[in-house]
Amino acid sequence: MTLNEIQDSVDKWIKTYGVRYFSELTNMTILTEEVGELARVMARKYGDQSFKTGEKDNMADEMADILWVLCCLANQTGVNLTEAFEANLRKKTERDSERHKNNHKL
Repeated sequence: MTLNEIQDSVDKWIKTYGVRYFSELTNMTILTEEVGELARVMARKYGDQSFKTGEKDNMADEMADILWVLCCLANQTGVNLTEAFEANLRKKTERDSERHKNNHKL
């Protein structure tokens, strides 16, 4: 699926099953919550914490939740994520084309 197809799929799902989008502020809060859930899995999988009894490594699902809510916000605010990502990639390429190659720490 392309980003456009993902955005369209989210929109169709919301209109079919979700009744309506939550408000933008609510979705921003949900996005923050989902990022926190991914952070919890990362801390347990790659950090010093261990999984609690009953917790599972559901990193892929947490990432998909983040993408879902991000698409909701993009749809609500009129952002085409494909266009935004392409512009962001151009910006990073122009700005950082030599930066990381010249970073002695890397």
